[in-house]
Amino acid sequence: MNPHITSFINLMKHPVKFRMFLFSKLPSAYFAGVRVKELDEKHCVATVPYKWFSQNPFRSTYFACLSMAAEMSTGAIAMAHLYKIQPPVSMLVIKVESEYFKKATGRTKFICEDGMLIEKAIEETIATGEARMVKAKSVGTNKEGEVVAEFYVTWSFKVKSKK
Repeated sequence: MNPHITSFINLMKHPVKFRMFLFSKLPSAYFAGVRVKELDEKHCVATVPYKWFSQNPFRSTYFACLSMAAEMSTGAIAMAHLYKIQPPVSMLVIKVESEYFKKATGRTKFICEDGMLIEKAIEETIATGEARMVKAKSVGTNKEGEVVAEFYVTWSFKVKSKK
Protein backbone atom coordinates (compact mmCIF):
# COMPACT_ATOMS: atom_id res chain seq x y z
CA MET A 1 0.00 0.00 0.00
CA ASN A 2 1.20 3.48 -0.89
CA PRO A 3 1.89 5.44 2.34
CA HIS A 4 1.08 8.73 0.54
CA ILE A 5 -2.58 7.88 -0.20
CA THR A 6 -3.83 9.91 2.77
CA SER A 7 -1.93 13.00 1.57
CA PHE A 8 -3.51 12.71 -1.89
CA ILE A 9 -6.99 12.18 -0.46
CA ASN A 10 -6.59 15.28 1.71
CA LEU A 11 -5.57 17.28 -1.38
CA MET A 12 -8.64 16.06 -3.26
CA LYS A 13 -10.93 16.93 -0.34
CA HIS A 14 -9.65 20.51 -0.17
CA PRO A 15 -12.24 22.40 -2.25
CA VAL A 16 -9.94 25.16 -3.52
CA LYS A 17 -7.00 22.87 -4.33
CA PHE A 18 -9.28 20.37 -6.08
CA ARG A 19 -10.94 23.08 -8.19
CA MET A 20 -7.52 24.49 -9.10
CA PHE A 21 -6.42 21.00 -10.15
CA LEU A 22 -9.51 20.62 -12.33
CA PHE A 23 -9.17 24.09 -13.81
CA SER A 24 -5.52 23.57 -14.73
CA LYS A 25 -5.55 19.89 -15.78
CA LEU A 26 -9.19 19.07 -16.70
CA PRO A 27 -10.90 22.35 -17.61
CA SER A 28 -13.88 20.64 -19.26
CA ALA A 29 -14.63 18.75 -16.04
CA TYR A 30 -14.22 21.99 -14.08
CA PHE A 31 -16.74 23.89 -16.21
CA ALA A 32 -19.14 20.91 -16.33
CA GLY A 33 -19.20 20.87 -12.52
CA VAL A 34 -17.64 17.44 -11.93
CA ARG A 35 -16.75 17.08 -8.26
CA VAL A 36 -15.29 14.33 -6.05
CA LYS A 37 -17.54 13.94 -3.02
CA GLU A 38 -15.91 10.92 -1.35
CA LEU A 39 -12.56 9.25 -1.84
CA ASP A 40 -10.56 6.57 -0.10
CA GLU A 41 -8.28 3.74 -1.24
CA LYS A 42 -11.27 1.48 -2.01
CA HIS A 43 -13.95 3.70 -3.51
CA CYS A 44 -14.75 7.10 -4.97
CA VAL A 45 -17.94 9.08 -5.47
CA ALA A 46 -17.94 11.74 -8.19
CA THR A 47 -20.90 13.87 -9.26
CA VAL A 48 -21.93 15.91 -12.25
CA PRO A 49 -24.90 18.30 -12.24
CA TYR A 50 -27.46 18.87 -14.94
CA LYS A 51 -26.94 22.52 -15.85
CA TRP A 52 -26.51 24.73 -18.89
CA PHE A 53 -22.90 23.71 -19.56
CA SER A 54 -23.54 19.96 -19.21
CA GLN A 55 -26.86 19.72 -21.04
CA ASN A 56 -27.76 18.25 -24.41
CA PRO A 57 -30.66 19.25 -26.69
CA PHE A 58 -32.84 16.50 -25.14
CA ARG A 59 -33.06 18.14 -21.70
CA SER A 60 -30.65 15.76 -20.01
CA THR A 61 -26.96 15.61 -19.14
CA TYR A 62 -24.73 15.19 -22.19
CA PHE A 63 -23.15 11.74 -22.34
CA ALA A 64 -19.63 13.19 -22.45
CA CYS A 65 -20.19 14.95 -19.12
CA LEU A 66 -21.50 11.71 -17.61
CA SER A 67 -18.37 10.03 -18.97
CA MET A 68 -16.14 12.63 -17.32
CA ALA A 69 -17.68 11.97 -13.91
CA ALA A 70 -17.51 8.20 -14.37
CA GLU A 71 -13.85 8.41 -15.40
CA MET A 72 -13.12 10.70 -12.44
CA SER A 73 -14.61 8.17 -10.03
CA THR A 74 -12.21 5.50 -11.29
CA GLY A 75 -9.21 7.73 -12.02
CA ALA A 76 -9.13 9.48 -8.64
CA ILE A 77 -8.67 6.11 -6.92
CA ALA A 78 -5.83 5.25 -9.29
CA MET A 79 -4.19 8.64 -8.78
CA ALA A 80 -4.37 8.14 -5.00
CA HIS A 81 -2.58 4.79 -5.28
CA LEU A 82 0.05 6.30 -7.60
CA TYR A 83 0.70 9.51 -5.65
CA LYS A 84 4.46 9.83 -5.00
CA ILE A 85 4.95 6.09 -5.57
CA GLN A 86 8.41 4.71 -6.35
CA PRO A 87 9.10 3.63 -9.00
CA PRO A 88 6.71 6.00 -10.81
CA VAL A 89 3.85 4.34 -12.68
CA SER A 90 1.92 5.87 -15.56
CA MET A 91 -1.82 5.46 -16.07
CA LEU A 92 -3.78 5.70 -19.28
CA VAL A 93 -7.39 5.12 -20.28
CA ILE A 94 -7.42 2.56 -23.08
CA LYS A 95 -11.13 1.83 -23.35
CA VAL A 96 -14.47 3.21 -22.18
CA GLU A 97 -17.73 1.27 -22.40
CA SER A 98 -21.09 2.64 -21.32
CA GLU A 99 -24.73 1.76 -21.14
CA TYR A 100 -27.54 4.22 -20.41
CA PHE A 101 -30.80 3.37 -18.67
CA LYS A 102 -32.54 6.66 -17.80
CA LYS A 103 -32.27 10.31 -18.73
CA ALA A 104 -29.95 12.16 -16.39
CA THR A 105 -32.04 15.22 -15.50
CA GLY A 106 -30.47 16.18 -12.17
CA ARG A 107 -27.23 15.63 -10.31
CA THR A 108 -25.80 12.22 -11.21
CA LYS A 109 -23.62 10.41 -8.68
CA PHE A 110 -21.02 7.92 -9.93
CA ILE A 111 -19.63 5.33 -7.56
CA CYS A 112 -16.58 3.17 -8.23
CA GLU A 113 -15.64 0.51 -5.68
CA ASP A 114 -12.74 -1.11 -7.53
CA GLY A 115 -9.89 0.37 -5.49
CA MET A 116 -8.49 -3.01 -4.50
CA LEU A 117 -8.39 -4.17 -8.16
CA ILE A 118 -6.54 -1.00 -9.07
CA GLU A 119 -4.09 -1.37 -6.18
CA LYS A 120 -3.38 -5.00 -7.14
CA ALA A 121 -2.70 -4.08 -10.77
CA ILE A 122 -0.28 -1.33 -9.70
CA GLU A 123 1.54 -3.71 -7.35
CA GLU A 124 1.79 -6.31 -10.14
CA THR A 125 3.17 -3.83 -12.68
CA ILE A 126 5.82 -2.73 -10.19
CA ALA A 127 6.71 -6.35 -9.34
CA THR A 128 6.88 -7.58 -12.94
CA GLY A 129 7.73 -4.45 -14.90
CA GLU A 130 4.94 -5.36 -17.32
CA ALA A 131 1.83 -3.30 -18.01
CA ARG A 132 -1.36 -4.31 -16.24
CA MET A 133 -4.93 -3.43 -17.11
CA VAL A 134 -7.98 -2.94 -14.91
CA LYS A 135 -11.58 -2.69 -16.08
CA ALA A 136 -13.10 -0.47 -13.39
CA LYS A 137 -16.87 -0.18 -13.05
CA SER A 138 -18.64 3.08 -12.22
CA VAL A 139 -22.39 3.19 -11.63
CA GLY A 140 -24.28 6.46 -12.03
CA THR A 141 -27.46 7.04 -10.08
CA ASN A 142 -29.96 9.88 -9.76
CA LYS A 143 -31.27 11.40 -6.53
CA GLU A 144 -33.93 8.67 -6.30
CA GLY A 145 -31.18 6.02 -6.38
CA GLU A 146 -32.18 4.77 -9.84
CA VAL A 147 -29.37 3.64 -12.11
CA VAL A 148 -28.89 6.18 -14.90
CA ALA A 149 -25.79 4.67 -16.52
CA GLU A 150 -22.99 2.17 -16.04
CA PHE A 151 -19.48 2.78 -17.28
CA TYR A 152 -16.51 0.46 -17.57
CA VAL A 153 -13.23 2.36 -17.80
CA THR A 154 -10.22 0.23 -18.69
CA TRP A 155 -6.99 1.65 -17.29
CA SER A 156 -3.48 0.57 -18.23
CA PHE A 157 -0.71 0.88 -15.63
CA LYS A 158 2.95 0.70 -16.56
CA VAL A 159 6.19 1.45 -14.73
CA LYS A 160 7.72 4.56 -16.28
CA SER A 161 11.00 3.94 -18.05
CA LYS A 162 14.12 5.58 -16.66
CA LYS A 163 15.59 8.28 -18.88
